Amino acid sequence: MKYLARTAAGRPLLGDEAGFVPLSAAGFESVADALPAAAAGELPAPGDLPVGRIPDEGIAFGPPIALESLGKCWGIGLNYEEHAGDLDEDRPEEPASFMKPRTAVTGPGGPVRLPPSERTDRITAEAELGLVLGRTGSDLTEPDEAIAGYLPVIDMTAEDVLERNPRFLTRAKSFDTFLVLGPAIAVPDSPPAFDDRRVATERNGEVVAENRMENMLFSPRDLVTFHSRVMTLEAGDLISTGTPGAGVISAGDSVRAEVEGIGSVEADVV
Repeated sequence: MKYLARTAAGRPLLGDEAGFVPLSAAGFESVADALPAAAAGELPAPGDLPVGRIPDEGIAFGPPIALESLGKCWGIGLNYEEHAGDLDEDRPEEPASFMKPRTAVTGPGGPVRLPPSERTDRITAEAELGLVLGRTGSDLTEPDEAIAGYLPVIDMTAEDVLERNPRFLTRAKSFDTFLVLGPAIAVPDSPPAFDDRRVATERNGEVVAENRMENMLFSPRDLVTFHSRVMTLEAGDLISTGTPGAGVISAGDSVRAEVEGIGSVEADVV
């Protein structure tokens, strides 16, 4: 497994389990520049580069891709059958997708900033597996060739806004800091088999919802193929694949997404 990341100051990095090196040592100026190589399986191993590794515990990470390079941000609702049941919703026959603006994105640690209570007073946080596209294409039949890598994501929803009217979904999802991206994009050496991997939403150290990806209604690959038939997907686009369940958050809380085999991300709520 290789990793693409950026420091809090914006310095791009290439890593593996042993640590990180400057991405420039691999010939790339930015994480966005490296996404096509990641999708093609052409990223070099950090240990093969003529620079020393920095352990990840010595790095303050920012969002792994610069906001100006982040493309379309798709979210998927009701993608675990149990979650649909929790919300008294019918199982969808097609992906229940929506879009979030780039201005909703923040990096590891957050903070997630709650809007004023007169605008919304019930916010939930949801752990999800996110995937990042590495090449442009439409009507994709081989989605693995378009996926650069995967990362943990925390998605927020203003549930009281959404409950007033389902057509308010975009607004309920779009407040600033309502999408926390994990510290690194995990780039597998071969297409992963996700079926038995766990996704968990944690609040203040306690698991409030969890499930395994085999219980997704639409797999990550299905979601890439489906959306590529709607629009052209581009390198830097993000698809967040849905949550097993959410926890209500308040100021002072800490929320965490754990995606087995990919990583975790945590953020404070203020």
